[in-house]
Amino acid sequence: MFSGVTGLIHRGHKINGTVVLMRKNVLDVNSLTSVEGVIGDGIGLIGSALDNITAFLGRSVSLQLISATKPDANGNGKLGKPTFLEGIITSLPTLGAGQSAFNIHFEWDADMGIPGAFYIKNFMQVEFFLVSLTLEDVPNHGSIHFVCNSWIYNAKHFKNDRIFFANQTYLPSETPAPLVKYREEELHNLRGDGTGERKEWDRIYDYDVYNDLGDPDKGEKHARPVLGGSDTLPYPRRGRTGRRPTRKDPNSESRSQDVYIPRDEAFGHLKSSDFLTYGLKSISQNVLPAFQSVFDLNFTPQEFDSFDDVHGLYEGGLKLPTNILSQISPLPVLKEIFRTDGEQFLKFPPPKVVQVSRSAWMTDEEFAREMLAGLNPNLIRCLQEFPPRSKLDSQVYGGHTSQITKEHLEPNLEGLTVDEAIQKKRLFLLDLHDSIMPYLRRINATFTKAYATRTILFLNNNQTLKPLAIELSLPHPQGDQSGVISQVFLPANEGVESSIWLLAKAYVVVNDSLNTHAVVEPFIIATNRHLSVVHPIYKLLHPHYRDTMNINGLARSTLVNEGGIIEQTFLWGRYSMEMSAVIYKDWVFTDQALPADLIKRGMAIEDPACPHGIRLMIEDYPYAVDGLEIWDAIKTWVHDYVFLCYKSDDMLRQDSELQAWWKELVEVGHGDKKNEPWWPKMQTREELVEACSIVIWTASALHAAVNFGQYPYGGLILNRPTISRRFMPEKGSAEYEELRKSPQKAYLKTITPKFQTLIDLSVIEILSRHASDEVYLGKRDNPNWTSDTKALEAFKRFGNKLAEIEKKLSQRNNDEKLRNRHGPVQMPYTLLFPSSEEGMTFRGIPNMYVFGSVAPILSQSFILSRPFLRHESPANSWPVKDVTSIWILSKVNSCMKGGSNPYEGSGSLNQLLTSLHLLPPWLIFQITMTHLYKFFPPSLELGVLLKCPIRLVVE
Repeated sequence: MFSGVTGLIHRGHKINGTVVLMRKNVLDVNSLTSVEGVIGDGIGLIGSALDNITAFLGRSVSLQLISATKPDANGNGKLGKPTFLEGIITSLPTLGAGQSAFNIHFEWDADMGIPGAFYIKNFMQVEFFLVSLTLEDVPNHGSIHFVCNSWIYNAKHFKNDRIFFANQTYLPSETPAPLVKYREEELHNLRGDGTGERKEWDRIYDYDVYNDLGDPDKGEKHARPVLGGSDTLPYPRRGRTGRRPTRKDPNSESRSQDVYIPRDEAFGHLKSSDFLTYGLKSISQNVLPAFQSVFDLNFTPQEFDSFDDVHGLYEGGLKLPTNILSQISPLPVLKEIFRTDGEQFLKFPPPKVVQVSRSAWMTDEEFAREMLAGLNPNLIRCLQEFPPRSKLDSQVYGGHTSQITKEHLEPNLEGLTVDEAIQKKRLFLLDLHDSIMPYLRRINATFTKAYATRTILFLNNNQTLKPLAIELSLPHPQGDQSGVISQVFLPANEGVESSIWLLAKAYVVVNDSLNTHAVVEPFIIATNRHLSVVHPIYKLLHPHYRDTMNINGLARSTLVNEGGIIEQTFLWGRYSMEMSAVIYKDWVFTDQALPADLIKRGMAIEDPACPHGIRLMIEDYPYAVDGLEIWDAIKTWVHDYVFLCYKSDDMLRQDSELQAWWKELVEVGHGDKKNEPWWPKMQTREELVEACSIVIWTASALHAAVNFGQYPYGGLILNRPTISRRFMPEKGSAEYEELRKSPQKAYLKTITPKFQTLIDLSVIEILSRHASDEVYLGKRDNPNWTSDTKALEAFKRFGNKLAEIEKKLSQRNNDEKLRNRHGPVQMPYTLLFPSSEEGMTFRGIPNMYVFGSVAPILSQSFILSRPFLRHESPANSWPVKDVTSIWILSKVNSCMKGGSNPYEGSGSLNQLLTSLHLLPPWLIFQITMTHLYKFFPPSLELGVLLKCPIRLVVE
């Protein structure tokens, strides 16, 4: 540790403390999105040099304690004397995970009371990440912990000093009087004034509509409608960025390469953030065009020829030109995703769905089982009426009642009539008709060809489901008011009919990928605007927000934007986000509670005699059975915590911050639904318990259930196609004859083509991975997140309960009678196991919307990896006369790529190098080692580095 104090008066009591921080990492998402970003970033070599000089003079970072118990003349907490850290922050030793620790000593007399907050100022050019401050042996108190987790930029960027509070919690009315002003000022700082364009260092939370998905300045086909702010396309609000409007559409916001999010929402030093940002940006900016060039040059066939050809992606690999692999393989994240055999063949890992059997996915039982344990286990409903009816406005869309008849179903109902099967709760429905039909005419005008679908299933005595009929519907050629044209298909096992049935199932699968994932962001914005960091509900919810805004911002720039990955690889194309707004029309907050969702879909009924108070219609429903265990554990923990914080409902009603939080969330964050009668009034503790439980469930367990199975199930494009390109062949057509003679080839010509398959698999493998630093449900990244011992005890019970649940779920998977837990593909249902290891594990519930991977990635044309460089010599200080930092970096890059030096001829770099010679030799050496260390992630083996010549000119 470094011991750093400057200008202390050596009298009175001193409080010892430890400051833990992390220097800025090259993988910070806001600083490095291109090669130009590496060079042109404001900190650069000269910035680092200035920071070293600043630190050498002992004026790099100051801290100033604030009393929680002793007011000054104005009634505000007394301020201690500023204390400066010493040492060069850019060259600190580490504690692990890039953390560095300082010993620090504050002058603090007993008459100053007990510290409850502190100011911090950064006088360096470069920001750093402040992890925590711990004070030891505080008079009359003991230890005090400050959990910070915040980026600290140069003080010139802020009108008010950065402040952090101790890990105690207070309702607004309980706040110590000396801290009241500081608490209110910090919330005011976070709200901002709603004007101006947000900058990288800002921490302001505000709302805006989704008006940045398109780019109308490029032309009409690049424009996208504004989501939110209207009855026709309602949507949750996103974080405001304040970018200028586009020239052609003042209601649309101009796009930028980096989307602003409040700075502390981007944990740029964490792999969980790094991987997604750089992995998906690289796929969008590097891999997608690289693959496109392969197909444009006809290096590989445009279509898969057979199912074996698809399996070849995991077994033999896909042959690619050497220059294409050289663009992909040096990137650390993609090294894991795009495995090569050392030559020219690209491999994907075999998805779980084919690891036991290559054909089990084709069975009707597996098709139905994935509605209970697959990627969308929360769509199936118990059939309540027959025939199924549409809720679309008949004045606009005509009649849409299902054309499935009792005669279609009753031969396979084990002697029951349809009415008897409905009464016995044995008929189920996957109805994807209404959400798709309003857009189907437009979708089918593109290269994709799709249907609105309904699937009816029967519950067997062994609790498995079997599909009885699939209805495929198209808009009527004479116009929407004329209704639909529908076809009904029945199961078949032989001949061309079995191929038609397989196609019918594929049309269903491509329909069920549509949903909305933006509902949590308004909670994050409202929480930061109105709940102080010392508010107990802030501490309850905040761990489940981490990285959500970061990921949503990335999605708007790479995934769901005009021309983005989703538009290129999924059926809905340019209408994907617009259609999710249509789905949001039916979103009901209170229905997001798992028990309420199951009851609404008819999959359960209330029954106090049953576990969790409800009885499932399908006993072997893995998502629901396991989910209810997790839901109850979450709700019990939230109940215990809320009732610790509020002794009565009156206390909750009088909580000014909580009431402002809920009011703004409803009226602004979800403003398009502010008049809905189902919103909780937030007048009782039970309402708060339910609301917080829904938020935590949605951000953690629900997300895990639908996300981390994407590659295990969807990595086989045959099983989970994302596009359909041809209509069902009609008898007498050439397509029908092809289906009869070459059913596999006809199937492959109908579903996702090879190019989109490669991109789709690349993306979902990234999304299906866990990072090494993920924090799972029942855990916190800092054990000192609160000083409330009763809250810590309740949280420990929560963690222990989750461990018990995991054992119970594992035992269920060993019960052979529960066939839906494995299915024909033999995939034990583990998606709701709370814990996981790193990687693609098909299990694990992270605390928050965060996606994991094994390594970070740069988004443009090259990557550098970072060994730990340390010079070993007796004096440990060789005087260096001339160190060409950029030369070293480019040589390492050249060795890794086997290519040319991208830095040669850079005028700006020549200026940097010239400036280097103005500095003292010892400082040049320090800068160079610091610069190298910053740019080399741990993924590079030492042997690779040793092959690259590094020249030090020594006096």
